Amino acid sequence: MITGGSSGIGLATAMLFVDKGWRVFELSRHGKSHDGIEHVDCDVTKPESVQAAVTEVLRQTETIDVLISNAGYGISGAIEFTALEDAKRQMDVNFFGALNSTQAVLPVMRKQQRGRIIYTSSVAAVLPVPYQAFYSASKAAINAMALALANEVRAFHIYVGCLMPGDVATGFTAARDKSEQGAEVYQNVNKAVAAMEKDEQNGMKPVQMAKIFYRMATRPNPAPFYVGGGVYKVFCFLNRILPTRFVNWLEGVMY
Repeated sequence: MITGGSSGIGLATAMLFVDKGWRVFELSRHGKSHDGIEHVDCDVTKPESVQAAVTEVLRQTETIDVLISNAGYGISGAIEFTALEDAKRQMDVNFFGALNSTQAVLPVMRKQQRGRIIYTSSVAAVLPVPYQAFYSASKAAINAMALALANEVRAFHIYVGCLMPGDVATGFTAARDKSEQGAEVYQNVNKAVAAMEKDEQNGMKPVQMAKIFYRMATRPNPAPFYVGGGVYKVFCFLNRILPTRFVNWLEGVMY
C-alpha cells in the first residue's frame, strides 16, 4: 500500500512493485487504477479517509505487508513571512498524513505479527534548507517518529525506516507552494528557491528511488535510514563528522 502513488516517486515505486509481482494499492485523491496498480480514493490529512481506504484494501486482500507513506508536498518562503495556516498545512500533509497512515495499518500489522512501514523523508531532514524551513521540519519530524516507532513495534516484527532522497526530477517542483512575501527584506529568497528548483529538475530519476524502496521492503535486515543519491550520502556523512556551525554556514553559502 502506497500513499501519494499517482505521480513522481510514488508512481515509479508502485510500477516497480507491480513489475516484481506484488499486488499494489495506490492511495491518493486524484489517481486512477492502471497497469496493475489498484487505486483507492484517500485524503491522508483525514484519519477517517485513511481508515476507509485501509478497510477497502482489506476487503480485497487479507494482508498489508508494506506501507510506503509517500504523500507530501512542499512550501517555500521566508520563515518570518510564512502564514501560520500554510506552515500548519505543510505539517498536516507531510507529517500528520504519515501519522494517519501509520495508525491505520498498525493494528493490521500487529495482528499479522509482521510488516514494514517506510516513509519518504528527505535529505532536508538532516540538512535543513533555507527558505524551505517547514518542509525540512516536516521531514525531520518523520525521521524522529520513525526511530521511536521502530522501538515500539519491534516486538511485533514490524520494520520501520525512512528513505531520504536528494534532488529528484518530478512534478513536485512545479507543485511547490511558493511565497514571495518579504522578498524586499530577504532579497535572495527568489534566487535561492530558483537554484533549488534547478537542482531538482536536473536531479535523479524517480525509478532510482523506487529501487531503494524495493530493497527496503525486501531485504532481511534493512537499515533505519537510506539516502537517495551518492553525492547526498557524502553530504549526510560530512554532516555527521563536521561541526554543525560549519555545515550550516556552508549550506547558507550554497543558497
